[in-house]
Amino acid sequence: MDSGIDIIRDDLREIAARAQTDIEFFDGKRVLVTGGAGFLMSYLVDLLAARAAATRHPPEVVVVDTYTAASSARLAHLTSHPQVSVREIDASTIEIDEPFDVVVHGASIASPVLYRRMPLRTLEVNALGTLALLRAFEKRRLDAFVVLSTSEVYGDPEPGDVPTPETYAGRVSFTGPRACYDESKRFAETLATTYFRSYGTPVRIVRPFNVYGPGLRPDDGRVVPDLAEAARRGDDLVLHSDGTPKRSFCYVTDFIVSFLRVVVRGQDGEAYNVGDDREEISMLELAERIRRVAKRPGRVIVQPSADSEYLVDNPQRRCPELSKLRELGGDMPRVSLEEGLARYVGWLAAEAGDAR
Repeated sequence: MDSGIDIIRDDLREIAARAQTDIEFFDGKRVLVTGGAGFLMSYLVDLLAARAAATRHPPEVVVVDTYTAASSARLAHLTSHPQVSVREIDASTIEIDEPFDVVVHGASIASPVLYRRMPLRTLEVNALGTLALLRAFEKRRLDAFVVLSTSEVYGDPEPGDVPTPETYAGRVSFTGPRACYDESKRFAETLATTYFRSYGTPVRIVRPFNVYGPGLRPDDGRVVPDLAEAARRGDDLVLHSDGTPKRSFCYVTDFIVSFLRVVVRGQDGEAYNVGDDREEISMLELAERIRRVAKRPGRVIVQPSADSEYLVDNPQRRCPELSKLRELGGDMPRVSLEEGLARYVGWLAAEAGDAR
């Protein structure tokens, strides 16, 4: 069995091969990444760190994170990297007086377990963090200012609006238990597009759709890690809904390849869905596939959550319309759900030290 970091390194090699031209965009640039120790942004940081050793004009990366939703261990291997600086700074109050070419604002609390436990902190990071960064760079030249948003800005779309295009205005509760995350992300997008119109800030907004893969913590609280970790242990896979809600899932390598394309080729002031539109499946089918991939004895069962608000404002369907992403050209998602789940379950097993 590969180690957890070996599985991530395999992913990084795949991304580098598929997105080589887009990665070259970063050569010689100073890049600020907020939330850089998190699930998605740590892949970007690792990718740029590896690129630094492969070019005569290496990128320089400054990572800021408070480790509220991530572990400092995720980037520990880069502690002595000459082109990477990791700083423990709060994005919601950040002040920047250094020059940068690219800003990627990925700091957030995306875990539903955490953001419902820390709703005010979630609002601060998503709203005030975006505002602080935009203010810091409003009169400076940048090649790109990227805001990592979410598919949750769409809320629970009407059936006729699935797959959901970027033009869909959303059907979102602004007072419910998920509003601290959903609405602060919507406000972050409003801030970003307003700064584009007011100051010409080259904002590009990325809306991820249900991304999963190595680095997504087993206690994150989202459905894939919940079910995959239960399957790894051989426990029953518990669904807290009736199993009918549907999602389309995107493996992390496919996401990062498309994310890079938006950073490099996206139009300023525009938002882009980034995900995998090949298959939308029910939660019951997801659980069955994870059980089969893990090859462990656990059953799939339906059991109401002890949390009375667990399903409040939970979208019934989530699938991206990706025409806008396709217009940028380049590689589209290719990792099947079964392959991606196998990689993720393998990573969970390696991290847990399961017997080889």
